[in-house]
Amino acid sequence: MSINKKRKSVALENLWQSAATCGLGGWSGSGARGSRCGFHGTICCGSPGLGCAGRRQQQRQASSAEATWKKTQLFDFHREHGGKMVEFAGWSMPVQYKDSHIASHMHTREHCSIFDVSHMLQTKVHGKDRVKFMESLVVADVAELKDNQGTLSLLTTEKGGIIDDLIVTRTDLGYLYVVSNAGCADKDSAHMKTRLAEFKAAGLDVDLEFLDEALIAVQGPSMSRVLQEGLKEDLSKLTFMTSALATVFGVPGCRVTRCGYTGEDGVEISVPQSRVVELTEKLLVNSEVKLAGLGARDSLRLEAGLCLYGNDIDETTTPVEATLVWTIGKRRRQTKDFPGADIIVPQIKAKTARKRVGLVSTGPPVRQHTPILSPDGKVIGEVTSGCPSPCLKKNVAMGYVDAAFAKNGTSLQVEVRKKAVPATVSKMPFVPTNYYSG
Repeated sequence: MSINKKRKSVALENLWQSAATCGLGGWSGSGARGSRCGFHGTICCGSPGLGCAGRRQQQRQASSAEATWKKTQLFDFHREHGGKMVEFAGWSMPVQYKDSHIASHMHTREHCSIFDVSHMLQTKVHGKDRVKFMESLVVADVAELKDNQGTLSLLTTEKGGIIDDLIVTRTDLGYLYVVSNAGCADKDSAHMKTRLAEFKAAGLDVDLEFLDEALIAVQGPSMSRVLQEGLKEDLSKLTFMTSALATVFGVPGCRVTRCGYTGEDGVEISVPQSRVVELTEKLLVNSEVKLAGLGARDSLRLEAGLCLYGNDIDETTTPVEATLVWTIGKRRRQTKDFPGADIIVPQIKAKTARKRVGLVSTGPPVRQHTPILSPDGKVIGEVTSGCPSPCLKKNVAMGYVDAAFAKNGTSLQVEVRKKAVPATVSKMPFVPTNYYSG
């Protein structure tokens, strides 16, 4: 590596350390909008001016808080492998390991990484009325899904807001398999239980089963080569957003779904809790594979233009404002029989006052809640996620702007540290995705 390249790498890593320690780069504190993305942990900034006694008290308080965090089956494994643990949606999760954040990010783009996503909510929907039940909650055309095919969908409110984003898979075993966000687990399960009671009261046949399984994501261009070694089935037949039950490296009863949150080819593997450490260790035998944490996962998903619930979408945003119209099934648009359809469907033709866009800039990092300005300095929107891009070596962000300024290539400004910094509206994904379609 040349001296100049090394300096740039160090400078970018310093930007990321600043982002991680001071709440930049898409991470935020806890609260209504940070329910999924907010974290607290040992890398957070301490209060300036505290003496030793104050710091000890702060450490005791942090230790007490850590005791209340939920732990995945891989918690001890993370610690043994140098994982730096932080609070994420009430769970103790690794933000990174011994490798730097940028090294983990680039390793995923070039090789293969394992992410622990066991904190996410996994649900089976049983019964002959399971499709009707799911379609009463989400915008997807679940009925049109083929066996073992899945789709990204949205739980919506009657006012058109987004309760959560989730993946719904129609299995060939008589149930729907649903994966939703950790930070929304309580409200999602309560929402589904309320609708379940309504369906049962109407004499319909449906039941919910909330799973106690581990979930790991194996992501990166060499994933298929690594995973194929542990499968009897031909992985090339499992295309993006399809799913199958399989024995993986000797561990039976795994559900393998070709999807992910990085923009790379990848799978998510639902695995029995008692076997997840074993499976992870067997995957790590291959030198292509490394562990990666939440920090890399966040920058990877942002480069791929993927929304983070609580930052980029929530109950105050509609699918149309969020440019997620493609998640709404064509039949569902015509029948208008999903929650909020009377508000959402007219927006598709009439447009909306604001729109989610991508932004690129240079200079200081752009973080959540940064004001977005018109060329003449008027506030026209707000950044919802932002970070320095390890692949592009510039800042990437997404946010909402007045629709008149949403065209790709539009020159805008972002207000960073009370200074206006030039930014340009950019198409997303910022980095091309590599999903496997066969």
